[in-house]
Amino acid sequence: MVKVYSITECPWCSKVKKYLKSKNIPYEEHNIEINEDDRKACFALSGDLVVPVITADDKEFVLGFDKPKIDALLHL
Repeated sequence: MVKVYSITECPWCSKVKKYLKSKNIPYEEHNIEINEDDRKACFALSGDLVVPVITADDKEFVLGFDKPKIDALLHL
């Protein structure tokens, strides 16, 4: 399952989610502003609280809206 760590008002987060939808990639959104466990998971994954963070395996991740890296991560 693809996870997107985000915050409520984030244009780059919105772009990532829109891009995933355009590729018919299902994902779970994890808002780090609202949920402490999501905040901790995001920090454990990336070592930071900068969003968006996209992961498919909870090990490798892409920080930000970087289409080539997202495509590589998701094997698109």
